[in-house]
Amino acid sequence: MHRLKFLKALRIPLSAGIIGFSFATGKLLPQTLPLSQDLINLNSQDGETLLVESNARRDYFPLSIHFETQENLAYCGVASIVMVLNALSIPAPPTANFGDHHIFTQENVLNEQTEKILPAAIIARQGMTLNELGQLLETYPLNAEVYHASEVTLDKFRQMVVENLQDPNNFVLVNYLRKTMGQERGGHISPIAAYNQQSDRFLILDVSRYKYPPIWVEAEDLWQAMATVDSTSEKTRGFVLINRR
Repeated sequence: MHRLKFLKALRIPLSAGIIGFSFATGKLLPQTLPLSQDLINLNSQDGETLLVESNARRDYFPLSIHFETQENLAYCGVASIVMVLNALSIPAPPTANFGDHHIFTQENVLNEQTEKILPAAIIARQGMTLNELGQLLETYPLNAEVYHASEVTLDKFRQMVVENLQDPNNFVLVNYLRKTMGQERGGHISPIAAYNQQSDRFLILDVSRYKYPPIWVEAEDLWQAMATVDSTSEKTRGFVLINRR
């Protein structure tokens, strides 16, 4: 599908759509890893069609406009938190690089409050667990509802996340095991941005953009990837529903 037709199909003003969609252009990242046959690249004709036909995509543009690529191998959770904070317009601290302008970055999002939950040095070395993700989010004016895959069925997971994606004022972060979905290596955190009912697929905006593009994954495959045990917490992975207090 041609990009202009794609934006018109979404009924998004062209100026806003270019900003929101430009991050997904595969030409900018020619060295990303190949996807398994069960995953669909957003930056493909099939991937674009799934987004156009999605019945739950309210989170796509707020998240894509504020997209972050994680700054090191362990910062998937940090990058995801930054995206949510900026998408929800949470008041941000000043940033030296931007003068008087305030915005969350992966440099300023960790502070004295987050340090009490999980020291930055540990995050940089091993990332964070699902519960730690929820606790870090709640150091800001946010409600973070943490759900382990062992606590919810596939149907309940689908229902809860789809309802969230139909509301523009909240977001979903998912914690899953990559290799269960045919990707490289271990646990990972990224936002979910849309759901396509006909294909029963969720769109993950993968924050390791140097490695993988945004992908559409079947709901059951994602649930199975969350139902794996995190060796650090010894609990299953899962998802977090986030809204402002």
